[in-house]
Amino acid sequence: MKTTTKTLAALTLCAAAGCTSLNSVISSLPSVGPDYEEQAFKVPEYALPDAGQPTTNFTETAEYKPASSNADARITISKNMLAQWWKRFDDPILEKLVEGGVSNNVGYLMAQRRLEQATWEHLGSYAAFLPNFAVGGAWTRHWYGSGDVTHYNVRNAALDGNWEIDIFGGSRRQCEAALAQAEAAGWTVSDAWVSLTTQIGEAYVNLRTTQARIDVARTNLVLQSETYDILKSRLDSGIGDELAVNQCAYIVEQTRARIPSLLAQEEKLKNALAILAGEMPGSLHELLKPVEVSRDWLLAPQKVDELSLDMMRGRPDVKIAERNLAAQVARIGVAKSAWFPKLYINGALGWENRGKTRLFTRESFFATLGPAISWPIFQGGAIYANVKATEARTSELALAYELAIENAYGEVRNAYAAYTQEYLRNKSLGGAVKAATDAVTISQDLYKNGLKDFNNVLDAQRSRLQLEEEFVISRGQITLDLIDLYKALGGGLAADEEGDESAESTSK
Repeated sequence: MKTTTKTLAALTLCAAAGCTSLNSVISSLPSVGPDYEEQAFKVPEYALPDAGQPTTNFTETAEYKPASSNADARITISKNMLAQWWKRFDDPILEKLVEGGVSNNVGYLMAQRRLEQATWEHLGSYAAFLPNFAVGGAWTRHWYGSGDVTHYNVRNAALDGNWEIDIFGGSRRQCEAALAQAEAAGWTVSDAWVSLTTQIGEAYVNLRTTQARIDVARTNLVLQSETYDILKSRLDSGIGDELAVNQCAYIVEQTRARIPSLLAQEEKLKNALAILAGEMPGSLHELLKPVEVSRDWLLAPQKVDELSLDMMRGRPDVKIAERNLAAQVARIGVAKSAWFPKLYINGALGWENRGKTRLFTRESFFATLGPAISWPIFQGGAIYANVKATEARTSELALAYELAIENAYGEVRNAYAAYTQEYLRNKSLGGAVKAATDAVTISQDLYKNGLKDFNNVLDAQRSRLQLEEEFVISRGQITLDLIDLYKALGGGLAADEEGDESAESTSK
């Protein structure tokens, strides 16, 4: 039976509430060690590296001039847009792959099992607040004396118990640490989910881009082959140019040579998507066949208005670092509690007889109950060393948490710069493809009229193939950069139900 993340989380919270009440008698007592407090970060306001929505105007350096703020029609990325971002592409195949991944992906299921493990470890930590009981029994034969040996039997059966009273909070701190670790495991599942959806999205876009590149190569191959056939026919008729025929032949073969490697890449991406979706490689080939109609992956240009600290703290990897720090702070209290005495209530209830007295009689019954105390006096500095080591580990995890936030900001800035700049690059490539296509037509006309040699046709055809391929790759790269941006912003998790604007109504 599969245990869902929500079920495990609910189990953790309910168990925590119930078990904590068992320690209500001493819950008001202070616990040794520091209480965890969220670290304060001072984040300066830096503008994101936004290349802006390009216009048809140019700057003094001949670069595209971004639209002015009041004319920038890009959609603003909201939390609702980040949640289930893959649905924004309106592609049922992509949605099916993501649904298959959450149900069958082995890596994601492993993350769920780690959460289940941490949840049960957390529940087990509350056993420290309950008395421990054990049922035991023994039969012992005794001999004594040097002459005639005298012997007798001792039999007993008893219920032994002890209960540690958590006066100084060592057990409470241990439960705090276990709860924080369980929460970190929950965020690990979320992080695995974000990574899985991103990997599926990127592999799918790469597949469709590769299929588009195959289509470009095949289209150019047909056109170049037609040119070759015309030149060869003219040569066979005695009016052609043998050099032009051979030049055209190697261009045709160069284009033909592109296709096998692209087909191999297509197969590789199909198999990768099958594994990500939790299926055997080869089982999704029919689903992932090239689409009949050319698919334009470009969504409306988007922008990020602000990048708050809370947004970065909401990323799963940052949450994991924060919860690991909280758990380690609680372990300081666990380490320090070893300095203080431990109070127990011990008791036993059972029967014991000697010789021929019968067991389980009124005469053999006994009961004991009383307090006990244990206080370490000298441990050779081991307790002190453990406390200092725990504090040093806490300082390390505090720095790891700070580094996680810094990396999160850096990833967003990198992804946003790549995404917005690729739009400008794609706009230039689009203009270059149009010019190259016109150049092919013009060079062919000039060659037919004897005004130019065939080298001009070859150069134009080569340039068109290269630029068309770069243009297709660039359009796919824009989407890949957008997916990276969604991931950097923590995309893929459920959005807050309140306070979020819809993607359709949010625009600027």
